[in-house]
Amino acid sequence: MKTYRIEKPKIVIIGGGTGLPVILKALRNESADITAIVTVADDGGSSGSLREMIKVAPPGDLRNVLVSLSDMPKLYEDLFQYRFKKEDEFLADHSVGNLIIAALSEMRGSTYEAIQILSKIMHVEGHVYPVSEEPLTLHAKFKDGTLLSGESKIAKARKPIDHVFVTNSENNELPKASRKVVNAIEEADMVILGPGSLYTSILPNLMIGEIGEAICRTAAEVIYVCNIMTQKGETEHFSDAEHIQVIHNHLGQEFVNTVIVNDQEVPSEYLNASDDADKLDQVTHDQVGLEEEGCSIISTDLIQLRDGGVYHDGEKVVDEIFKLLKVKRS
Repeated sequence: MKTYRIEKPKIVIIGGGTGLPVILKALRNESADITAIVTVADDGGSSGSLREMIKVAPPGDLRNVLVSLSDMPKLYEDLFQYRFKKEDEFLADHSVGNLIIAALSEMRGSTYEAIQILSKIMHVEGHVYPVSEEPLTLHAKFKDGTLLSGESKIAKARKPIDHVFVTNSENNELPKASRKVVNAIEEADMVILGPGSLYTSILPNLMIGEIGEAICRTAAEVIYVCNIMTQKGETEHFSDAEHIQVIHNHLGQEFVNTVIVNDQEVPSEYLNASDDADKLDQVTHDQVGLEEEGCSIISTDLIQLRDGGVYHDGEKVVDEIFKLLKVKRS
């Protein structure tokens, strides 16, 4: 009797921030060959201070992605994610995981190697790659002609952004993609962008020349998971179509095949929740605008309300991804 092996779909997901781990955690429960490509342009908080002190790629987003794909016991996860108290002086606000990644990066002389070692130790399901093997600096050119450098500073300016670009933080040259990243994109069945901050979590990855080119030429279905809420200093008053327009304009061509958007109304008490909140209003839906960008549209309820905020429900997003995958494979 012959037995046939059904190959797992190769799914590449690109981004950073809090949105990426939500989708990855749900995706880990499915039968898929997962590759996470993670931004290294963060220069705020614990990640920012470590990249300055030790000259390593910022570890925070990588830490959260490792945890989302790991099956380690809850106590180990809690220890890895533990953040020292503000009154702990030198260690204040640093997470144990960030310190471990920084230490292993220094020991091996490479954040890329550190992440591969930790992936084995933490029993990670899939592959985790920093988008570049060197820390990156994000630059924003605003529509008033001014320029600002530093991921943590850009949104605070609260000015309309014309475009962003990245440079290698060490020598200010154009950055290169990490090893295996381009091949993963080219060989994927699906490439997923987002959810995450448009200008500071998604676009920094696409602005590395080799990566932008690979995404434009891949035969994979390219999916954008649109944010549910607009973000202060980045996408204020944006529609879903405007998110896609910005992405396409940055790469100079239409390459996103499908957009997954939320169609459930956000309760009014979650809108403009506080003066210091980074999320403002609900992203408006522009069906015509998305169609003009050449995108197929999947609209459904994606909302999860928790901890006083509005988040993507990872299970719902992944369910839509696999429905689409089934259609594409039939």
